[in-house]
Amino acid sequence: MFFQKLLGMFSNDLAIDLGTANTLVYVHGRGIICDEPSVVVLRTDNRKPVAVGMEAKEMLGKTPSNIITIRPLKDGVIADFDATEEMLKYFITKAHNRKSFVSPRVIIGVPSGITQVERRAVKDAAHSSGAREVYLIEEPMAAAVGVGLPVGEPSGNMIVDIGGGTTDVAVISLDGIVYSKAVRVGGDKMDEAIIAYIKRKYNLMIGERTAEHIKVEVGSAYPTSKVEPIEVKGRDLISGIPKAINVTEDEIREALQESVGLILDTIKVTLENTPPELAADIVDRGIVLAGGGALLRGLDILIREQTGVPVIVPDNPLTAVVMGCGMMLDKLELLRKIAIATN
Repeated sequence: MFFQKLLGMFSNDLAIDLGTANTLVYVHGRGIICDEPSVVVLRTDNRKPVAVGMEAKEMLGKTPSNIITIRPLKDGVIADFDATEEMLKYFITKAHNRKSFVSPRVIIGVPSGITQVERRAVKDAAHSSGAREVYLIEEPMAAAVGVGLPVGEPSGNMIVDIGGGTTDVAVISLDGIVYSKAVRVGGDKMDEAIIAYIKRKYNLMIGERTAEHIKVEVGSAYPTSKVEPIEVKGRDLISGIPKAINVTEDEIREALQESVGLILDTIKVTLENTPPELAADIVDRGIVLAGGGALLRGLDILIREQTGVPVIVPDNPLTAVVMGCGMMLDKLELLRKIAIATN
């Protein structure tokens, strides 16, 4: 026990929200020190990293043939093990500022629907990147702790965590998940839907970064106060020449209809499967939204209209998971209770 405490004094323990779109790193005693895109740029000949994070995202869709841009996580799980390992090494080194001489204890938030094999892959990648101990926490539980929900009480708390690759919906009571459902729909699927819509309607090909920009600027799930149309530039599929068009909020809402509908269906299924006593608590306390998807304009209004349950968007939904994981660094008893077994 004394040795563990001594190790803790000399190492900067970390909490990592290993997201499909962004990776956030929280350092014990310092708070969130890193929020960068989950992107790695590698050389094709030796698989050596050229850039990671923000610098790598700038290169997305703009690399020559000897360099490839990889998003190592797809739908919330590892799609490329080596690239994930390189990315984690980069973030751990950055967090430690190369000063600490003891490997850190690391807590990682993972989607609730991932398989045993996928969990093992995340844990192995963290160990290979220099972690001493690795704990995995389900993202909805971490997000609930991060936004300050009373997860230890015998009452129902419902959280909807909409990330880049997955949407996790969970009902939590007494430090445990009573019912959860995950669907592989999130910010990435919304971007893909925008690309497909603009290609179909305007014969215009746009890239991932442009689609994300459109979603942030004019994307909505429910008619809100009027948003000005924005100019979109891409390649005309008929002439092959670059051109610009204007798109409106109504058009992008139509493009996002299917993705938003799937998230809504997942929330309804979760409510249907919630025990009656906990359902009564949720009606009083409301549904809490977390993750980047919570920022989609009008989503809270749409969910409230469709379910009749109040919806709360916390001040900073993007950091809910990493803040929850970070809080666990001080609560080892609770951490051991809620961490997912990977053996």
